[in-house]
Amino acid sequence: MLALRGLALLLLVQALGETISRGLDWPLPGPVVGLLALLPLLTVAPVRACVAPAADALLEHLSLLFVPVGVGVIVHLDAIAPWGAALAVVLVTSTGIGLAATALVLRVLRVGDERDAG
Repeated sequence: MLALRGLALLLLVQALGETISRGLDWPLPGPVVGLLALLPLLTVAPVRACVAPAADALLEHLSLLFVPVGVGVIVHLDAIAPWGAALAVVLVTSTGIGLAATALVLRVLRVGDERDAG
């Protein structure tokens, strides 16, 4: 039951973000605005305890959320085929940047962790 309450809260915050984004004509997507609105709420322990089971359930089945995207790509393959090489370059480059950023953050955090331990 707690997971349903958490899911309802997540959907409510997403709807709030959508309302703010459209109402103020912001270029940010509503779910991103909702996520930014959720961040301060997660500092409150009861809210965090309510959202945690829903988040765990969503993360457990995260791979299923990629199925519609994959089907969409296959269905519209003829529309994106002319940009195949450019898409491949963008995917490889963005993956490399993401890996490098993750490695740098990990290095910074490990150096700080070693100072605390030593």
